[in-house]
Amino acid sequence: MIGGFGVWELLIILGIVLLIFGAKKLPELGGGIGKAINNFKKASTEPDEIDITPKDQDEKKES
Repeated sequence: MIGGFGVWELLIILGIVLLIFGAKKLPELGGGIGKAINNFKKASTEPDEIDITPKDQDEKKES
């Protein structure tokens, strides 16, 4: 049992996904979900970037 789902539930969900998206789109869908998960993990573990641009340069860019 994975996350509260048994084998039969997972097979039924996979069958429905195959019917909706088709076999050709399934690898693209999986790749997109994988990239999204990786980006989320990366964003949640990296520290926030600090802007070290001097204030004088910011004012010049706006003008």
